[in-house]
Amino acid sequence: MRHLKHTAKLGRTTSHRNAMLANLVCSLIKHRRIRTTLAKAKAVRPVAEKLVTLGKRGTLHDRRLAAARLRQQPRSFFGRSKERTAWRKQHDVVRILFEEIAPAFKERGGGYTRIVKLAARRGDASSMAILEWVDSTVRTAASGKPAPGKSAAAEAPSATPSTEQTKPGPAAS
Repeated sequence: MRHLKHTAKLGRTTSHRNAMLANLVCSLIKHRRIRTTLAKAKAVRPVAEKLVTLGKRGTLHDRRLAAARLRQQPRSFFGRSKERTAWRKQHDVVRILFEEIAPAFKERGGGYTRIVKLAARRGDASSMAILEWVDSTVRTAASGKPAPGKSAAAEAPSATPSTEQTKPGPAAS
């Protein structure tokens, strides 16, 4: 019996599960939202939230702990400075976590992620979910736009009824 066992095994070995969770958290940090199964989203949530807590403290030791948990390649992996700066800007998840995501949650005590349930997957009827950051001030690095999930219609001023064109629909009976 699995009494008092809280780790979701997800049908994988320990090393495979830890690598998968690290990859999902890296994708969450880079893309600000991920679409995955509900079981994986529930397993990723505590890992991501603990990493944000490390990012809020922000010491060198915390950066090294986060890099180890996320299996981050060292910067010295890239030979030329040009490659290194391009990688740092787009793919350095530790930098993104510590310099962009964690400062947005500085005043928040916890609960940095949100799980939104979706319809079942068509092929195997697995329950799907979206895992995303809660705070809407977390912005995408490249474009400066709000995080995905915030609709463009909510930001744009609403159109006046006089300028809006409507198509005549079928008569209701």
